[in-house]
Amino acid sequence: MAKSVTVYCSSSDSLPESYYNSAAELGRGLAERDVSLVFGGGNVGLMGCIASAVMQHGGTARGIIPRFLEEKEIAHYGITELHIVETMHERKMKLADWAEAFIILPGGFGTLDELMEVIAWRQLGHHDKPIILFNIDGFWEPLLQFFETLAEKKMIRPDHKLLYHICDTVEDIYKIVS
Repeated sequence: MAKSVTVYCSSSDSLPESYYNSAAELGRGLAERDVSLVFGGGNVGLMGCIASAVMQHGGTARGIIPRFLEEKEIAHYGITELHIVETMHERKMKLADWAEAFIILPGGFGTLDELMEVIAWRQLGHHDKPIILFNIDGFWEPLLQFFETLAEKKMIRPDHKLLYHICDTVEDIYKIVS
């Protein structure tokens, strides 16, 4: 069972309601299972939603935010620990190091960057931590189709699906991290 998971997700406040509902449900479940949340430290978007849900249900949330984003992403000061770092690189390293598993919710370029990094690191043997794409409302389907194109073109191995899990529900996620 994972004692901590790093969640990568959107900082946008303009997403479909189902994304926020799923993030809150995941946060509640992590707290109930005594799994610590590690996240980007923001109090906006899905980041703020999941961290607040963890805290509301008595869990532990550890945020890591670079100083230059502290105000822009409105740092979440209502969490267990907030670490302010100097660079994005330092943030990304701590997010990866502190994780026993990775859960990726819908997100934009930053989330994609983090997802690709942990997948590439796993492929290279840098870690063997579970990587879970939370496929809320089929969000990840276009990316998964692109992965198939990469495999067809021999850019990635045919067994690339072994590097990550696709979960459509929080219950499926809990089966992997609990």
